Amino acid sequence: MSAAAKKVIVIGLDGLEPSIVDAMLEAGELPNLARLRASGGYSRIATTTPAQTPVAWSSFATGTNPGGHGIFDFLRRDPKTYLPDLGLNRYEQKSAFHAPSVVNLRRGIPVWDVLTSAGIPSTIIRCPCTYPPDVMHGRMLSGMGVPDLRGGMGTATFYTTDATASPRESEHFIRLGGLAPNYRTHLIGPRNSRQKGDFTFDLDLEVDATQQTALIRSDGRPHALDVRQGEWSGWLRVKFKTGLLASVGGIVRFLLVRTSPHVELYASPVNFDPGAPLYPISHPSTYAGDLATALGADFYTAGMVEDHTGLSNERFGEDAFLAQCDDALREREAMMTHELARFREGLLFCLFDTPDRVQHMFWRFREPLHPANRETPAECAAMARVIEDHYATCDAIVGRALEAVDDDTVVVVLSDHGFHSFQRGVHLNTWLHEQGLLVLKSGVSADADAGDFLRHVDWGRTRAYALGLGSIYLNVRGREGEGIVAPDEMDHVSDLIVRSIAGLVDPARGRVAVRGARTRREVYSGPYASESPDVMVDFNRGYRVSWRTALGGMGTGNFEDNVKRWGGDHVVDPLLAPGVLLMNRPFDGSKARLIDMAPTILVALGVPAPEVMEGVNLLTPN
Repeated sequence: MSAAAKKVIVIGLDGLEPSIVDAMLEAGELPNLARLRASGGYSRIATTTPAQTPVAWSSFATGTNPGGHGIFDFLRRDPKTYLPDLGLNRYEQKSAFHAPSVVNLRRGIPVWDVLTSAGIPSTIIRCPCTYPPDVMHGRMLSGMGVPDLRGGMGTATFYTTDATASPRESEHFIRLGGLAPNYRTHLIGPRNSRQKGDFTFDLDLEVDATQQTALIRSDGRPHALDVRQGEWSGWLRVKFKTGLLASVGGIVRFLLVRTSPHVELYASPVNFDPGAPLYPISHPSTYAGDLATALGADFYTAGMVEDHTGLSNERFGEDAFLAQCDDALREREAMMTHELARFREGLLFCLFDTPDRVQHMFWRFREPLHPANRETPAECAAMARVIEDHYATCDAIVGRALEAVDDDTVVVVLSDHGFHSFQRGVHLNTWLHEQGLLVLKSGVSADADAGDFLRHVDWGRTRAYALGLGSIYLNVRGREGEGIVAPDEMDHVSDLIVRSIAGLVDPARGRVAVRGARTRREVYSGPYASESPDVMVDFNRGYRVSWRTALGGMGTGNFEDNVKRWGGDHVVDPLLAPGVLLMNRPFDGSKARLIDMAPTILVALGVPAPEVMEGVNLLTPN
C-alpha cells in the first residue's frame, strides 16, 4: 500500500474452518468472501499455541505471542493451592470497605491503544479479553470474559414438575411446586456472601397446557411475559434486592420446553443489564446502554452467549439451540450495521462468535460414526449441512458490511483458528500417573473415583500434573505450594515429558493421538512467559484433552470416547488448525500469522507498529 487508508473494517468469524471455506468457495456458495478474494487475496493464517479463542484473539490484538500478553488458556491454576480459576480476568478487593474491582489478565499493547496514542479512533465490538473494557479513543463493548450475574461463564436454570428429574452439569435445578397450572418459583441471582446463599427474584408461572403457553408474572419488566412452547421469550429485566437500598439488575430469557406430561422451562444465565451492568462492560461506560437504546432492545452481554450447556444437557433440542444462535448473530449484525452507519475513520472491529459454537455442537453430524451420535443416520444426514448453512449466513453479513466500503477502506475478514472432530479424549493425568510423574495418595485408584481438582494427589511425590485444555505443569519447589522439582531440574523433567508423550497411540483406534509436545521455552517469550504452562500437548485430529483432565481429574485408562454433544473442537496441534484470512487489498499470505494482524492494521492506517509487536505488515505495495 502506497498511501494510508482512512478506515479499516475487521470482521472476525470465530472458528471458520479453511477446508469448508475452500469447498464452499469452489461451489460458489460464499459470493461475498469470493469478492474479497478476487479484490485482494485469501490465505490460511497461523493460529496460536494453544488454538483457543481467548488466546488467539489476544495475539491478534497485541501482535505478540501469548508470552507477550499473558493469556494461555480459559483456565489458570493457583500454584499455591493447585486449584483452577478463570484465566481471563480476576476480581480484587483491597479491603472489606472497598467494592471489588475487575482486573483484565490480558496485558500487552492492543492495536486500539496504539491508535489512541496516534489520535485515531476505534470501535471494538466483543473482542475477547476486553473485560473490563480498555480506556481508549472510541468505543468498546466487552466480549468473552464478561461473566453472568453470578460471576461465572454462564449458569442456566432448569425448572420442571417431573418428580424423577435430577440436576445436570453446570446448571441450577428447581422443581416447580404448587397446584397446576400455577407455580410459585424464583430466579437465582448473585451470591449472598454474608448469608452464604443466593439472592433470588420471585416469579409466578401460569401454564396453559392446551395452548402450549406460559405467562411469567413478576416485579420485573415487563410485569407479564408471554412464553410459547418451543420459542425463546423476549428479555425480562429483573432486580435482585441485595440490601435495604441496594439492588443488582440483570436480564434473562426463557424457553418453554414443554407443558405436558410435565412442565419444563429453561432460563438462560442472567446477563448483566446493558443499561446498568454490575461492572463496566463498555467504554464509555454508557456505551452498552446507548447501544441497547439505538437497537431498540436489550442484548446478550455475557461473554459466552450461546447456550451450549442446555443442548449438551439435553434440556432442549438442536432447533432451539440454532434459534438462539440466530438471535445472537442478528444482535451482533445489528451492532455492526449501527456502527458502520456512523463509521468515518479509524478501526471498526466486530466479532461473530456463533460459527465456533455451531461447529462445537453440530460437527458430529458430519460423522455418522461419531461416539456422541445417538440419532439415526437419516437424522444425522438432516443436520449434516448446518455448518455450511451457517457459513452462508455469515457470508451474507459480510456482504452487508461491504455495502459500506469505499476506496479509502481496507476490509479484513478472518477466523482465529480452524475446526476438527473431537471423538476421543486423552486423560493426561492418568498418563502422568502411569509414567510415575503423578502419584496418588494411598488407597486411591487412577480412575474417575480420583475426583476433580487434583484432590487426591500426593504432592510430596508428584513431579507433574495437568489442568486446562492441554497444559502440563511441573510441581516446582518454591513455586507450587508443595513443590518438589528443583528449579534447575525443570528443563530435564519437561524434556522427559515431551519425549515420552510424543507419538502416543490410541490402541482402540490404532491411531497416533498425540503428535508431540513442546516446552515453555520452545513456545513462549516475553514478559509473561513465566506464567505459562511448562509443557503444551499437541493433539492429532479427532483427539483432545479429556473433559476430566481440564479440571484436574483422571479416568480409567488413557483414552475415552467423547459422548457429549460438544463433538467438534480445535484445541489440537496448531499446525492442524489454521484460520482463514481474506482482504480487499493485495497481501502476502504465504506465512500469515495472527500476530501479523495488529501491525498490518496499523500500517494500513499510516501508524508505525511499536517494536514490542512481533508481527509484520502483510499488505503489499500497489
